[in-house]
Amino acid sequence: MNEMRDVEGLYNRYRQVPLYLIGMFCLMTVFMYFAGIGAGVMATVFTIIYSTISIIVYLRMISLSKDRYVEFAMEHGKMQKELIKEFPVPYALLDEDGKVVWVNDEFSRITETSKRKLMKLNIVQVFEEVTEESLPYQENVTEGEIAFSGHQYRYEIRRVQVNKIEPDPEESDEGEKKGDGEGLKTDDGIKADSAHGLRHHGKTDTFLAFYMFDTTVVKQLAQENHDQKLVAGLIYIDNYDEIFESLEEVRHSLLVALVDRKINKYMANVDAIVKNLEKDKYMFVMPQKYLDQLRENKFALLDEVKAINIGNDLPLTLSISLGTDYKSFIENFEAARSAMELALGRGGDQAVIKSADRITYFGGKSQGTEKSTRVKARVKTLAFMELLETKEKVIIMAHKNPDMDAFGSGIGIYKMVTAMGKKAHIVVNEVSSAISPIYGNFTTSSIYPDDMIINNDQALGLVDDDTVVVVTDVNNPTLTECEELLSYAKSIVVFDHHRQTRDVIANATLSYIEPFASSACEMIAEMLQYMDEKIKLRPTEADAMYAGILIDTDNFLSKTGVRTFEAAAFLKRSGADVMRVRKMFRTDIETYRQKAAGVSHAEMVLDSFAISIITPEKGPESPLVLTAKIANEMLDIAGVRASFVIAQMGSDVKISARAIDDVNVQIIMERMGGGGHANVAAAQFANANAEDIKKELVELLNEMYKEGDI
Repeated sequence: MNEMRDVEGLYNRYRQVPLYLIGMFCLMTVFMYFAGIGAGVMATVFTIIYSTISIIVYLRMISLSKDRYVEFAMEHGKMQKELIKEFPVPYALLDEDGKVVWVNDEFSRITETSKRKLMKLNIVQVFEEVTEESLPYQENVTEGEIAFSGHQYRYEIRRVQVNKIEPDPEESDEGEKKGDGEGLKTDDGIKADSAHGLRHHGKTDTFLAFYMFDTTVVKQLAQENHDQKLVAGLIYIDNYDEIFESLEEVRHSLLVALVDRKINKYMANVDAIVKNLEKDKYMFVMPQKYLDQLRENKFALLDEVKAINIGNDLPLTLSISLGTDYKSFIENFEAARSAMELALGRGGDQAVIKSADRITYFGGKSQGTEKSTRVKARVKTLAFMELLETKEKVIIMAHKNPDMDAFGSGIGIYKMVTAMGKKAHIVVNEVSSAISPIYGNFTTSSIYPDDMIINNDQALGLVDDDTVVVVTDVNNPTLTECEELLSYAKSIVVFDHHRQTRDVIANATLSYIEPFASSACEMIAEMLQYMDEKIKLRPTEADAMYAGILIDTDNFLSKTGVRTFEAAAFLKRSGADVMRVRKMFRTDIETYRQKAAGVSHAEMVLDSFAISIITPEKGPESPLVLTAKIANEMLDIAGVRASFVIAQMGSDVKISARAIDDVNVQIIMERMGGGGHANVAAAQFANANAEDIKKELVELLNEMYKEGDI
């Protein structure tokens, strides 16, 4: 616009030059009279003639220029109008409320609606994806996406300011007067055509310019690129050694062939390439577009392989891991390896998909098979001893509100550390009713130092570069006794028997997570036996560890294997007294009444799941322990596969879940925000109502039952 004004001003100056010369000639004529009368008269005549001709030419140029300007403006306006009208990009002009004022041909074509009809509609009526909130009331531009008639579009809505205009009655186009829908309409109701015949008022109106850009091809190419990305995966046979030990040698090759066939056939359906890495390990690569297919059938390969039976006493189980949505294939493969560690840490017999933003679990319905080999326990023991050789002190902590397994395993680790001549401390902030029967045996005894048991503040004051922090009976950092301690420690060791979740202690120097073990006390009891120097446990220490196994296995009724009894036998030989431990954990009459009431209020869901709601009363027994005992008690009811006790504790709600059959209560509790392991799990809810939580649990059980997950 400024350039046009500059050109116009320069042209006007050039056109006025002859007028300036008239003044110069007049001045010259005056001087000619001084030279002579005759010369002055001749100069006067010349000046008059020149002036007359210059003025006539100037006026004629003004008229011609105006006509040419008008003609050019008209032609330029028509050209602009036709360009916008025939522009291949869909374009519409809206008022501030979104009502359609004008559209071009392409907009009318893609909407398959006439211009006249469109201008009776609001843009939100034309496209359901465009809402009133999408209109740029505050900002100048808004964007969004539209799916319409099989195409994908990206739209922009821009606020524009236009001069208020009215048509010149002498030059208005007849077609526009008839209202063909291609003019703008002002607040006065006068149609305004951008082509010609317009008068500006000097005021402005606000309109919304609506543009649409077809992104269908771009979206398709992006989707194709996404679908062709490679997903890295791993398949491990969980219990390979245990299966083959129980199977006749002549059938080994047959079993291997059947497993290979099942895996290759299943993976062929998703266009995957499978490579056997080791006798019990496979790697595969597949296009990402088939990932949804695996999700939909919930990795049916898990059940297909489990169904193989050629005389094997134990069912064959697999662990499958996949890495996807990372920037490179190498990152996908590393994610698959990490997911496999997670699958194995959760007990196997499941598939884990790890993407850049989430982790998804499938399967995990079967109980874990106890590992007969103790190689892992021995290796972890030696690694722990080597780490202790380089440090001077150890701080041991478990989870908040510690139970006997947490406290007993802490005592076992304390014994291991002190036997090597290192200083050790156990972090306990609150003495729960679960550990109170045995806690005093250590705090009141002169055998143990006063700083054997410390609180969070003391632990934070002791930690330094020469300290090892050992976490037992928990692998989730948010559940530890002192989470802050993990951020200060340079060396962290984790000993736990719970299945891993997404939130794990990621920076552990040494991690020994064995979901097949009954308890952390069982794991530590095994490790004690692999110390270079035989450690002699005191009876009090043996009692604490034995009690941990006893409580976690519900008196050796749940999740008990050969190694569990062997660990108990070791503790018995070390001085554990079964009767003494039993007396410690006897229930008082009031607690027993509450337990009986909780069982009596139980309701059956799907004829297999017992659910009870309780409101624990004050008593010597911890509400958490009480809910666990009621859940264990309900498992003795015939037909009950799993039990759930919902406790209303003030404004909070806790669920204790137990299983006795093939139900995995961990995956149930995980879907409610909790966790645990296959037959013992829990969940907690802040500011919740027990009845609402029960309703949510019942809906979840029905949903999982229909999906075949339980």
